[in-house]
Amino acid sequence: MAWDEWEQLKADAAQRQQGSTHMQLNQMGGGGPTSRPDTYGGLEVKNDALTKVGKDAHDLYNQLWDKARVHIASTDTAASNLSKQGFALGTGLRHVGNRWDEQLKSLMDACAQISNHMQVTKKLHDGDEGYIQRQMSSIAMLDAGFNERVGEPGKENKIYGEKSEKKDD
Repeated sequence: MAWDEWEQLKADAAQRQQGSTHMQLNQMGGGGPTSRPDTYGGLEVKNDALTKVGKDAHDLYNQLWDKARVHIASTDTAASNLSKQGFALGTGLRHVGNRWDEQLKSLMDACAQISNHMQVTKKLHDGDEGYIQRQMSSIAMLDAGFNERVGEPGKENKIYGEKSEKKDD
């Protein structure tokens, strides 16, 4: 790669970065933030959407339980009566009823899993948020400790006591 090409690539990259927001990790001077983590933002999970999806799945499960299962007794009775009378339709109706029941159970199971998953996800996110907040608070406290000065810059630290005049032999 020629020097001119390298300079052109650097200029293009600098031009792309102007006016846009980027994270910069190589900071000069002041070090990290000295404020508490909650003053510059926190990890936040919006549970409204999770709660709504979980509630809708639970409502659908209840509706399927109440309304979609009512056919079982009447279908079995009709299939049995048709079979006793010698109609092949009785066997077909029993097959359809069994298949319906299998699919209904599968759908109800999926609704229950979605509802439970949303509840568990909400609890996990709440727990993670608390854990991260505690960790960030302890990092901020440690960071603040490095910013405390015991003495003036360039002067001896008085915490170590006075310098001894005694020399070792």
